[in-house]
Amino acid sequence: MIAAIAAHPHVFWLSLGGLLLAAEMLGAGGYLLWSGIAALVTGLLTWVLPLNVEWQGVSFALLTVASAFFWWRWLASRRAASASGTTLNQRGQAMIGRILTLDTPLINGRGSAPVGDGRWQVVADTDLPAGSRVRVIALEGITLRVAPCS
Repeated sequence: MIAAIAAHPHVFWLSLGGLLLAAEMLGAGGYLLWSGIAALVTGLLTWVLPLNVEWQGVSFALLTVASAFFWWRWLASRRAASASGTTLNQRGQAMIGRILTLDTPLINGRGSAPVGDGRWQVVADTDLPAGSRVRVIALEGITLRVAPCS
């Protein structure tokens, strides 16, 4: 067996890469993906270039670490970009900037307004009559702070 691997090392690396990728599909959660890809690339390098065993191991290790590092950097930048503007599961935050029409007057700057199929408590700096168009400017707990549209 060792003689066969020594005669055709690229087959070993390609097989190892395939096994790691197959194990990844069974639910490893991304841990084996980059090692599998590194093994495949090492197999292709060994097939094209006659690398000795030490350089094969070094290239596999470096490719594994480099691919995992670059994936981590890409994922971190993607999370940062998407997290800054996301309002998923934050319905109140998603309403900031929305224009509402009051169906009841605001008395002492407090009242409620229809939003979709529900009602939200609203607060403003002044009293406003029914039918006024207001813009949601902030979320204070579960109350929308509104200002009259101009």
